[in-house]
Amino acid sequence: MADIACVFHWAPEDMAPMELEELAGWREKAIDRLKALNRRE
Repeated sequence: MADIACVFHWAPEDMAPMELEELAGWREKAIDRLKALNRRE
C-alpha cells in the first residue's frame, strides 16, 4: 500500500476495500510508473 500511496497519492482508506490481488496489480503499475519517471531524468 505504501508504494501505491507514494506514486498515486492515494490514502489508505481508498485502498482498504481492495482485495490483495487488486492491490498487487496497482503496485505493479506504481512500480512501472516510477521506473518510467526515473528514466526521464
